[in-house]
This record gives sequence, structure tokens and C-alpha cells, in this order.
Amino acid sequence: MSKMLEEIRQQPDALDRTLRAELRGFDSLRKRFQSKPPRLVVLAARGTSDNAARFGRYLIEITTGIPVSLAALSVCTLYQRDLKLDDALLVAISQSGESTDTNVFLEHGRQRGAFTIGITNESASSMARLTDHVILVHAGREKSVAATKTFTGQLLSMYLLAWALGAPLETDDLLKMPGWVDAALRLEATIRTRAERFRFMDHAVVIGRGLNYANAYEWALKLMETCYIVAERFSQADILHGPIAMVGAAFPTFLLCPPGVTWPGMKELTARLAGLKAERVTITDRSNEEARSPSALIVPARLAHSGPLPVDVFTPIPYIVPAQLFAATLAEVKGFDPDRPRGLSKVTRTL
Repeated sequence: MSKMLEEIRQQPDALDRTLRAELRGFDSLRKRFQSKPPRLVVLAARGTSDNAARFGRYLIEITTGIPVSLAALSVCTLYQRDLKLDDALLVAISQSGESTDTNVFLEHGRQRGAFTIGITNESASSMARLTDHVILVHAGREKSVAATKTFTGQLLSMYLLAWALGAPLETDDLLKMPGWVDAALRLEATIRTRAERFRFMDHAVVIGRGLNYANAYEWALKLMETCYIVAERFSQADILHGPIAMVGAAFPTFLLCPPGVTWPGMKELTARLAGLKAERVTITDRSNEEARSPSALIVPARLAHSGPLPVDVFTPIPYIVPAQLFAATLAEVKGFDPDRPRGLSKVTRTL
């Protein structure tokens, strides 16, 4: 069994540890932001961590109304331009805390007036030393090159950060997250059987929208780095602006279909893909009965949320788990080692 698969299975415990270890520290952050709210949040990251940032942008803007920007690191590292970051919150995200350009951008922002937060799995990392406040992902050492438990830990950290920024989140809901992930893990046997059908797949598209748009990026990334598949990722809206022309009979398509405001568009797209006779795999949960089909991977939990938050607000972490399982098992079916993707190492340093 691969380390990647082992680490996917460790996620309920890793999320529980992160919640219980970090919740206390967020009281002080919440008080700080209540007295001095940032005018802007800037998220800086690369790779899988950048996908966590993409989720954070949707979550923070939807739940707090504070504008969020995804940092273009090259503006600072290559073009060496100054950014006006006074009264901004700069959040850097890195599993190892040693991503060179992310840390350079972090130091740049701190020198130019930003309050800085680092989200990392390594307490002794360079990032942890550079920031005003550290959010630790208590995932334990991640040995597989393909990030799984650190990614979901980063998503969880984004919920905690949104709460600190004033989002009407309830910590009792977040404490349910390990159980929801445990439910998603029950799909492993079904996914292993389903992966056999895609043994010879070499291209695909992955589609999501809103809070699950980042998961489309992350699912595609896992297919690329562990299975060597050319996987394009789109929002449900963007694929209709041209790229759908490449989809035909038997073309593999993967869709994230939570209940809520994104479902009508995803439902329409699913019907269109069926008309094109495309091969489809969807991820949903028991809340979205309309999305049930023979091609659906249904998380055995009801994730729809009632209250002031969007219905699909808590779906992204449970939904990425079946995607991770699919990539890990498909790699094995194809005869690849998902722990050691060719040309990759655990820590990537770029400028």
C-alpha cells in the first residue's frame, strides 16, 4: 500500500488534532481583527497550497465580504516591484514552510506594512520564523510527495481564519469535519473498483464551481502528478466558453456537484455531457438527491448546511477525499508509484 493512501486515511485524526490544537489561538486573532479589520487579504502560495488559497478566497469573500487577492509572486521575486500592503493581511501557505518565493513575498509584505500569517505543517520552518502569527497544520510528517492530509489541513485553517475575520461560522460545525471525512473514506472500495475502468485514461477535464472550484484544481493536480494524465480544470461557467468543444464520446469528465447555488449550473452541464456521451464521474453527498446516478460517488453523509452560510459551505474537505482516493488507486492500477512521481520532490524551491 502506498504512503499516499495511508496518509489519506489519516485525515480524520489530523483534522481533529489541528482543530483542538489551534482553536484557542484564534480567539486572540479574532479580537485583533475586530478592533482593526484588514482592508484586504492577500494569499500567497504555490502548488497544492495555491489550491488551498483559491478555496480561501471564495470562503473569506463569501462569509466576510473582505476582498481577497491571490498573490502573483513573480511581481515581487522577478520584477522586484513594491506593493502597497499597509493595513492588509498577508497569509502565506506552504506545507514545508520552505517555499522560497512564498517566503520572499512574505518578508516583502511584512516590511511594507502587512500583518502576516503563515500556514504550515512545520513549526521549525523558515515560514514559521518569518510571520507575525503561525497557524500549524498538525498533520504529522507527510512522506508521500503528493500532498493529501496537509491540503485538507490547510482548508481547515482557512475556515478558522475566516472565523477570526468575522465569518458567522460555528466551531461546533467544524468539529464535525473529522466525522464527515471518515464517512468519505468509506468510499474507498467503490473507488478502487471504479478506477479500473480508467486504466488507459491519458486525458480528462475536472469541473467545479464556487467553494469547490479549488477542488477541481486539486483533483486535476493529483491526476497529473500521480497518474501522468493531462487533466484540465475549469469552472462550470468557463468550460462553456469554448473548451467544451473538445469533449466528445467517451471523453473522461469529473465533476464536483454539491447542493446549493452551484447545482443548477452543474446539473445543466451534466445533462449536456450526457448528451455528448462523455464518460462522467461526479462527487456529491446525500444532501443532493438530484445528483445521484450510477456514475456518482456519494459521500455517505448529509452535508447541506442551514443558516446564514451557503448550503455547500462544508462540502469541500469531504469532497476532496474521494478525489484523492481516486488518484491514488488509479496510479496503482496504472502501475505507477504515487509516492514518488517522476521529476518531483517533496519540497520545491522556485523564485
